[in-house]
Amino acid sequence: MTVSTRRRALWRSCLALLVLIPALAFAGPTAPLGKKLKIGVTLHPYYSFVANIVGDRAEVVALIPAQANPHNYQPQPDDITRAMTLDALVVNGIGHDEWAFQIIKAAGRGTTLPIIQANASVALIPIGGDQDGAKVVNPHTFVSTTAAIQQVFEITRRLGELDPHNAAAYRQNALAYAARIRALRAGFMTRFAALDLSSFRCATTHAGYDYMMQEFGLFVSAVIEPRHGVAPTARQLANTLDAIKKANVKVLFAEKNFSLDLAKPIEAATGVKVFSLSHITGDTYSADEFEVAMRENLETLAEAVEFMQR
Repeated sequence: MTVSTRRRALWRSCLALLVLIPALAFAGPTAPLGKKLKIGVTLHPYYSFVANIVGDRAEVVALIPAQANPHNYQPQPDDITRAMTLDALVVNGIGHDEWAFQIIKAAGRGTTLPIIQANASVALIPIGGDQDGAKVVNPHTFVSTTAAIQQVFEITRRLGELDPHNAAAYRQNALAYAARIRALRAGFMTRFAALDLSSFRCATTHAGYDYMMQEFGLFVSAVIEPRHGVAPTARQLANTLDAIKKANVKVLFAEKNFSLDLAKPIEAATGVKVFSLSHITGDTYSADEFEVAMRENLETLAEAVEFMQR
């Protein structure tokens, strides 16, 4: 080998090393071969997403009890203990599970626990209602099929980085799961195609369903709660009731198991018909909870549109 040839070979080796070093630097921790990851989740939909992605190749761990209300949750000692055992945590990260970061910090995992931001690739929209002039991102991306699929693929990508040995299986599972969600949406798209959506006007007790409405070209005319879980003042409620009447709203969507008490007086004052929608927060965590709840939500939405056309 000549001196010139040796120099060219050395130069190619250096270039290859320069390309490899950044990739290694940003790869992050990976699971040892044969070890099942313990993947934490903060919300019921994320349990369904991750359970369908990993199958039996990883363990899914709910960070908080299934019956807890995530809207105003206060961290408990058992949550901190669970956080200490996790290999990764899937979070909403845009306003629906801020308590998770308190738990992580208390567990001493603030800098060592990989956080998977489920909404990293989702096109976010502002939240409806009176936010005191502030622009607040709507965190209810999981009450939707389109945004759910985007989150499934983002979670799958990040899990594949943390567990490359199972990355191909995760991708295959995610594709199959996403296909089922698309099929669910497609069935209702066909049903909605036969309906006249142009005159549909609705109100909601709070802005939890905008992503789902957006999928079908539907929009919310009025939101009752200024912020989730915050009862409107007498003046705010009066203004909202006036907006409902002016917009000729005939349907009000209330959160199942939570906001029906608020909806009933509005029904009496305006004549709207109340329908209940789920935020996918149940008594147990399960792999099929998202599909079951979203099917019920879409069925309710279709019934509400059909009610408007009678």
